[in-house]
Amino acid sequence: MEIKASDVKKLREKTGAGMMDCKKALSEAGGDFAKAEKILKELGLAAAAKRGGRATNEGRVFTHVGDARAAIVEVSCETDFVARNDDFARLGASIVQDMVETGKPAIDPSYAAMVQDAITTIKENMAIRRGEVMERDEHELICDYIHGESGRIGVLAKVRTSDPSLVANPDVKAFAFDVALHVAAFRPSYLSTETADAVYVRDQEEIFVAQAKALGKPENVTTGIAAGKLKKHLAEICLAEQGFVKDEKRSVAQVAKDLGKQVGGTVEVTGFVYYMVGEEA
Repeated sequence: MEIKASDVKKLREKTGAGMMDCKKALSEAGGDFAKAEKILKELGLAAAAKRGGRATNEGRVFTHVGDARAAIVEVSCETDFVARNDDFARLGASIVQDMVETGKPAIDPSYAAMVQDAITTIKENMAIRRGEVMERDEHELICDYIHGESGRIGVLAKVRTSDPSLVANPDVKAFAFDVALHVAAFRPSYLSTETADAVYVRDQEEIFVAQAKALGKPENVTTGIAAGKLKKHLAEICLAEQGFVKDEKRSVAQVAKDLGKQVGGTVEVTGFVYYMVGEEA
């Protein structure tokens, strides 16, 4: 039977499948639109299964901030070409927005289903690599930051104030954004020395002690050298102790403290999330 070009176009617009695939499906379905759509979906799922084993080393990080929470998610794909694809961008944006609206984790089955549907259209293996939902209360402000057009680095930063009215303060908002920018630039491992992983700190301390002993100095001297090295190292990897991105002479914690005095309350950075595409989670 003759397949109308208008029907092929309509099926393509609805399913995102290729023109030839749509025409073939309509022919197989005898012109039945619903049946053709089902055929395409079955073919797409089969193709998606085949693509499931392909490496997904590219991708993008997506963020979204709502009234009660914020979210960040990394969606991976095979090529940077697809990572820049509008359909891929809409997929990631839809997932992260729904995470904010519902509070569902990135591993929710509904998101995996969305990815599978997208695979049938984009025709490349994709996956949700990781994601996180960050809650906030009336005392807190969350800012997000995506670095560059490629979206390979994404950040959430949370700032807490002593008074809910300070959350709307322009200077506090500007600081929260600058903290997100700072995290993207300096990539801290921990929020502060107090929250640093105890095992990691102990391992580093042992390394610095061994290095100090190798100098052949008295024990009291080696202890001081090791302690100094550890303090310097933690200041380099802990957000609160790092030199602020816009004023490296002051630490992030000091800038927050000074801002609190300026606005008539207290301001403190209480959390952050940093994602870079492809990094070890």
